[in-house]
Amino acid sequence: MAVSWIYLLIASLSEAIWLYAVKAMDVKAVKAMGWGGLFSDPLHAKALLPFIGYAVFGAGNVVFLSMSMRTIPASTAYAVWMAVALVTSKLIDALWFKQPANGMQLLWFAFIIIGVVGLKRSA
Repeated sequence: MAVSWIYLLIASLSEAIWLYAVKAMDVKAVKAMGWGGLFSDPLHAKALLPFIGYAVFGAGNVVFLSMSMRTIPASTAYAVWMAVALVTSKLIDALWFKQPANGMQLLWFAFIIIGVVGLKRSA
């Protein structure tokens, strides 16, 4: 059962990283990239990295979430998955992107964390 919770944590972290891959995608840059120079200059393919992250972390998210739901009830798994991804996204916004976080936001995130801990303890 503990392995399922680890899978759920991995799925949640994959979801949060997937979110930033979506945010970083630039379709215009990929279209303008020109496939001819793709292999001659690896830095030229930098615009593809968010798309690769989208595919890898999106697939990882689905695989690990489904593996966790083999023993964790779907409603509990979904609630914990979304809550951990949400809190992780807020931490990334605040620490990496220097987005402001006010006291009320922190209070509501604390309630989310309390809910996740309660779900884990009651499962």
